[in-house]
Amino acid sequence: MTSRIVIIGGGQAGGWAAKTLRDEGFEGEICVVAEEAWDFYERPPLSKASLLEPDAALPRLFSEEAQQALDLTWYRPLRAEQIDRQTKTVCLSNGTHLSYNILLIATGGRARLPGEAWAAHPQVYTLRHWQDAQRLKGRLAQSKTLAIVGGGWIGLEIAASARKNGVAVTLFEQQPALCMRSVSGEVSQRLAAIHREQGVDIRTGCGALELEDDNGLPVIHCDGQRETFNAVVVGIGVDLNLELAHDAGLHTGRGIVVDAHGRTSDPFIFAAGDVAQHHHYGLCIQSWAFAQNQAVATAKAMLNPDAPGYDDAPWLWSDQYQHNIQILGIPHPGSNTIAREDSLFFSLDENGRLTQLVAFNDARTVKLAKRWMAAGRDLSDVPLADPTFSLMSLR
Repeated sequence: MTSRIVIIGGGQAGGWAAKTLRDEGFEGEICVVAEEAWDFYERPPLSKASLLEPDAALPRLFSEEAQQALDLTWYRPLRAEQIDRQTKTVCLSNGTHLSYNILLIATGGRARLPGEAWAAHPQVYTLRHWQDAQRLKGRLAQSKTLAIVGGGWIGLEIAASARKNGVAVTLFEQQPALCMRSVSGEVSQRLAAIHREQGVDIRTGCGALELEDDNGLPVIHCDGQRETFNAVVVGIGVDLNLELAHDAGLHTGRGIVVDAHGRTSDPFIFAAGDVAQHHHYGLCIQSWAFAQNQAVATAKAMLNPDAPGYDDAPWLWSDQYQHNIQILGIPHPGSNTIAREDSLFFSLDENGRLTQLVAFNDARTVKLAKRWMAAGRDLSDVPLADPTFSLMSLR
């Protein structure tokens, strides 16, 4: 019987893995190595409620009582610095050598910055951790102008929160469209329209940005223009924390290569969350749903090799202003996007199969679309654009 499981990572994937292990009856020791001092918490609220609510508390993943019931041995705030696969030990930043029977790597990622000058400037912010949200919230309360570098989901959510707080927002995106890597051009246009209606100044295709300083304030130099802001938030993606896995000789690609059970190239080491490369899509999917559901499936497989594994289509959501936006699937080159008014965007491949649905304030259709995707349903002759056609008839 496995006596000790070590989890490297105190984020959402690590939390759900720990809870699932206990829910599945594991009675051995669970050790959690975490770089932050906090209990497990959720990241999605950091760009929304944590910035907007005056007394926002840590968005805990589990209640204090549920957390205590997990009976975990914490090593925090500490880094795991090396994995020795031969002796099955993890070396920590304080010199501790922690042995394991099974190891789970859920190390997540770190916010990417354009260069050293950006990292050094006191009024340049990223949003990845609870303390990041606290710092940014304090600065926004004193700010009239904010620049956001990056027109992806995190940048758009911060823009929406800042506008709700009355801060003037200028958003810089080097690509010609917003969220270009994750949605179709039609959806990008819809997102831009929503933010411009709320007063966001969107600059797409803006070329290389340079950061300067003006008496402690950040100055962005773009296309011959220099503009000073009270603060700058950079949201240009994350660099995955793959060093541990790579140095240990595990098979890595875009992330840590795993099978449907989260198992790596070492049968005693599993990976979950942001760092785990989706076994079917070959991508690292940074979403709340993947961090939770893939970690749950992986934890079950750590105890039972016959567990069903994880095979869900990528799914994420974003709250911006009054809109709940859900994205199911990923864009495929050559897909044809069909818009149903301004609320549903269906992307179909050459065989009429749904590759992606983006739904604005329509969770019910997302549930339907999951069934269509799973069944590989041909939708080429379905009048998806006709608002009078009942999508429920396709159940």
